[in-house]
Amino acid sequence: MTLGQLSAFVLVARLGSVTDAARTLGVSEPAVSQALAALRQHHGDKLLVRTANGMTLTPGGSRLLPIASQMVALGADADAAVREANGVAERLHVVVTSTIAEFVADPLLEAFARRSGQAVDASAGLAQVAEMPVLVTNRLADAALGPRLEGDVESEPVFRCSIVAVAAPGFRPRGRPGQWPWLVDPSGADPGSGTAHLLRRMGVGESAIRVFPNQTAAWSAAANGSGVSLAFEHLAAPQLRRHELVIVPTPATPRTEYWHLTTLPHNRSSTAAGSLRHFLATPAAMQVMRSPGTGVPPSRFRPPVYVTIWS
Repeated sequence: MTLGQLSAFVLVARLGSVTDAARTLGVSEPAVSQALAALRQHHGDKLLVRTANGMTLTPGGSRLLPIASQMVALGADADAAVREANGVAERLHVVVTSTIAEFVADPLLEAFARRSGQAVDASAGLAQVAEMPVLVTNRLADAALGPRLEGDVESEPVFRCSIVAVAAPGFRPRGRPGQWPWLVDPSGADPGSGTAHLLRRMGVGESAIRVFPNQTAAWSAAANGSGVSLAFEHLAAPQLRRHELVIVPTPATPRTEYWHLTTLPHNRSSTAAGSLRHFLATPAAMQVMRSPGTGVPPSRFRPPVYVTIWS
């Protein structure tokens, strides 16, 4: 029985899907299935069975889940303790939404590493909103930056911003907003995101939504007259100043939104997560979140990666 097998089991149980667990761990679905098979063989119990509502725990699986969660968390504690004893930089894994990953995560963590005064190995990973509290609760991530999260976590607002609809200056949408062509980044396909919430509020059907690889691509298509996109106003400010895009009023926008930092309760969160929480309250952090600029130097760039404890 390994930590990798236990983490796979915990994620499948919490998320209810092998597919979602594999995406969250950044591994293939067969890898997750193999981990579950090994764990089932070890315990002589199916642990999880597939039903019409997804993966359901057996009585044995229900008993194992809280213990497995504790073991995964202890594994993270053990790794941190050994790293500290050897003078190795403390790890800080932050899971973020796609928009924050594209514009903010790298320069923000770069600024945090420069100003923290301690050796920190910081990285960002993409996750859907529903996955974030599961990752934080089970110590597969130290923190999450994005919407407010529920559960056995602490979610604190750290940045106030505004979501607006944007389009090309000459674009004239017809009919109701629900009938317009909407161009979104991957957050538009995440049911828990602010983007998806706004689209539902305006009655936008799936047929009217086009998902692009990133927010920049969605804005570029909007600037070419292909439709309307959603944007955090401060992030789209350069395009708005150059009149490549203009704000389009809708019944649901502008809408105020807060970015939240979510961690375990203060007495259980990692030292690095606590340091990040304090840093995000500083003017330097606010400046980076408001005007992230063009990113970090190539020599320091590390693309977002999925959080994983697989060996």
